[in-house]
Amino acid sequence: MSGEALTEIFRALDEADVRYLVVGGVAVVLHGHPRFTADLDLVLDLAPSNAFAAIGALETLGYRPRAPVPAGDFANEEIRAAWRREKGLTVFSLWSPSHPGTEVDLFVNDVGKVSKDIRIECPGPHGDKVTKELDIAVPVREAPAILNKNSVFTVRVRFTLTCD
Repeated sequence: MSGEALTEIFRALDEADVRYLVVGGVAVVLHGHPRFTADLDLVLDLAPSNAFAAIGALETLGYRPRAPVPAGDFANEEIRAAWRREKGLTVFSLWSPSHPGTEVDLFVNDVGKVSKDIRIECPGPHGDKVTKELDIAVPVREAPAILNKNSVFTVRVRFTLTCD
């Protein structure tokens, strides 16, 4: 897997305003812990418009599904549910002849959705700023047919509020 391929993938997703989270081995490497990994694991916001945007961005880099299905089917929740139910599918794998060493796996479930209400008091007038950091734990179901366990990913979020 090349850093150049990852940069192109991240750039394409960012330019398409895709909401995504890098998980798995690449996330470990990006946090400074070297290890071998053969694919890029992504958890997407599975709203249809976001899923379509992600597929479209990856298609611009030549990515196509490993399975013999249209790439756009990934954006359809009913189809993803059938894949999970009938095939035990946990990730939708894509490959590209332009980046043969960098397969992309998109998680097909949305079990990991979490919402949290946050209240930040305005610090005062005149452009004062307040910053609040918090960790949000997101459970993601992994390969239930094999491991039958949950993993928890923790996302650190930083909010900065400026009052006018």
